[in-house]
Amino acid sequence: MSAAESLVQRLQRRASEPVSGSSLAVFRVLYGLLAFTSASRALAMGWVDQFWVRPEVHLHYFGFEFVEPLSGPLMHGLFVAMAGLGLAIAAGLFTRWAAALHLVAFTYVELLDVSTYLNHYVLFSLLGFWVVVFPTGAALSLDARRRGRRAIPRGVLWVLRTQVGLVYVHAALAKVSADWLLHGQPLGIWFGARADLPLVGGLFTDPWLPWVALMAGWAGFLNDLLAPLLLSARRTRRWMFAVLVFFHGATSVLFDIGLFPLIMLSGATLYFAPDWPERLGRRWRRWSPSPSTGATPSFRFGAIPMALVVGFLAVQAVLPLRAHLYGGNVLWHEQGMRFSWRVLCRAKAGSVSYRVRWDGHARDLHVSPGSYLDRRQESEMAGQPDLILQLAHHIAADFRSRGHRGVEVRVDALASLNGRPMARLVDPDVDLARVRDGFAPASWILPEPPGPPLRMRPERLVARTNR
Repeated sequence: MSAAESLVQRLQRRASEPVSGSSLAVFRVLYGLLAFTSASRALAMGWVDQFWVRPEVHLHYFGFEFVEPLSGPLMHGLFVAMAGLGLAIAAGLFTRWAAALHLVAFTYVELLDVSTYLNHYVLFSLLGFWVVVFPTGAALSLDARRRGRRAIPRGVLWVLRTQVGLVYVHAALAKVSADWLLHGQPLGIWFGARADLPLVGGLFTDPWLPWVALMAGWAGFLNDLLAPLLLSARRTRRWMFAVLVFFHGATSVLFDIGLFPLIMLSGATLYFAPDWPERLGRRWRRWSPSPSTGATPSFRFGAIPMALVVGFLAVQAVLPLRAHLYGGNVLWHEQGMRFSWRVLCRAKAGSVSYRVRWDGHARDLHVSPGSYLDRRQESEMAGQPDLILQLAHHIAADFRSRGHRGVEVRVDALASLNGRPMARLVDPDVDLARVRDGFAPASWILPEPPGPPLRMRPERLVARTNR
């Protein structure tokens, strides 16, 4: 037997050891409640109509152009069903079926329009996938007395901890940039807009703003980098969790990032001892279940399951790094931007106007994106070249449907990244109607303008301080 084989076998045995399933069950309850909250909030805030029913044009993910929204009543019914499935997951009723149906519905909604993309939607789908795969419904469920409590393999917690840890690590790597660590951007832009906050608002005005933004940037970078390590160590776990509560609480107040803080905090609870809810229950004398570590897990990490799990996590570890293959600044050209956990790393504004010409027409016809998109979609599209290209194709198809031939579509697209002056994002001489989207480097995207953000130039800091 080789040393490598022996190591793999030891890992399999260790991963298959039974531990208490109570911490995983608590996570499942939190996941279900977040699923319920997400769907209910979308209904209450009118987002179902605003994002998916009213828009006449939807911006699609590459390869998923066939995914279209349902009619208005059916879309509302889908979100009602998703809210119900979230409650079923939280209650432990038909957990796998409820989680699987919710995962399909939630991912379908994600794929309807790229302009609604958020990192935490992707994370929520990944966590939902693991809720489907692993046994999470045996404890803390409404039918727990009838079915009995079961242990889980230790490896299940390893996998979920790795899933959460990958987000933190890649979020930290994304912050290793001059804008974030040297110029305090884009935090300086966002903090400047929150000067009206009570207590802390005074720190977001000159001359404090640049230094507060820099300190907050470094604090965020170190928090993301150290969180998985310090959560994994018994001595520092509680302290790191307390830091995360403060950190995610502050970000939820300062930024409009939805349920992301609650999702990350729910995932962070998985780093505690597997039986922490039982210990807490005994301490409070309100819930004192019998230990479950002696039970036999219903899931074992054999060679094939372990290979599949490791392979899936390895893809997630490598996929966010693909942006480096394109060269340049991914925050500018956006190739490899999605699914790379670059959370709060860019403030980007843009202005887009299309120029359409066809056979027999002597002059360009200027077309506003607002003729096809709503304001939210237009705002998201203006800084993302692949969406600019996608709308150009839609405009070309629209003009062809009117009987025009030889349709050409060019664009005047300007963008500002993290406070820099507006610069051309797309080559204005390229006929986008002839360009095909794909994974290859896009030569029609112009290079990022050189220089640091103007708002944080040293001479401007001095001038502001001396005013």
